[in-house]
Amino acid sequence: MSPAVLPTIRELRERYVTEGRALPAELEAELRADGRAGVQAILDAVERRRRKNRAEGQRLRRMFRYERALRREGVVHLAGVDEVGMSPLAGPVISAAVVLPEDFRLVGVDDSKKLDAETRERLAAVIRREATCYAIGSVSPTEIDEINIYRAGLLSMRRALEGLSVQPEHVLVDARKLDEVKLPQTPIIHGDAKSFTIAAASIVAKVHRDALMVELDEQYPGYGLAKHKGYPVREHQDALMELGVTPIHRRSFAPVRRALGIDPEQMDLF
Repeated sequence: MSPAVLPTIRELRERYVTEGRALPAELEAELRADGRAGVQAILDAVERRRRKNRAEGQRLRRMFRYERALRREGVVHLAGVDEVGMSPLAGPVISAAVVLPEDFRLVGVDDSKKLDAETRERLAAVIRREATCYAIGSVSPTEIDEINIYRAGLLSMRRALEGLSVQPEHVLVDARKLDEVKLPQTPIIHGDAKSFTIAAASIVAKVHRDALMVELDEQYPGYGLAKHKGYPVREHQDALMELGVTPIHRRSFAPVRRALGIDPEQMDLF
């Protein structure tokens, strides 16, 4: 390719930086001989993208190490399960369970807490569409108050697994073992950052719960639920004291009990 027919710097930047197209080797060789600062800046941007892609590829390979080991043992249907919403003062605990095709890969999947809302929603849409199956498990605020938040988290994960249309042969669980689930399990501490399948479940669960809290914000305005999703931020606690406690608040949680005028240490209310 002669210099006379090279694309303009603007065209090069649009194709290989903005759009992220792969830079052909022959064209790259031509550009490396071009001393213009704009061309060299484009090459630098392409190289940064390549390094980022290599790092992401290595990260994803690490996130599949548990899945690879189970596949080698003959596991076909492998589920990941994770819960969200343990700390909020309002709304349910939500879990998602997902079974993914063996060859499913998706750049960017990670612990849902590390991702912004737009990225989570984009990834969740792909996961739900491409999954072999997925299911949501929910535990209401009333149930949380009855059985305590720890057991509620376990129950929500069990319900999610029970909702799957395909029964998995093995379950990857974030941190805890589900004693009432009679399936082989691997609990993984910080599993939503170490297992692709658990991370995928965490994303689906987080997006589902966030959308639910936006709906609840319309039913119970003034608490800021759409903004903070029910977490115990100062804005939420102030609203509790000013507006009172709603049916979706967890009465076993100390800030809610204070809003009710009850000693948070007094746990025999119910």
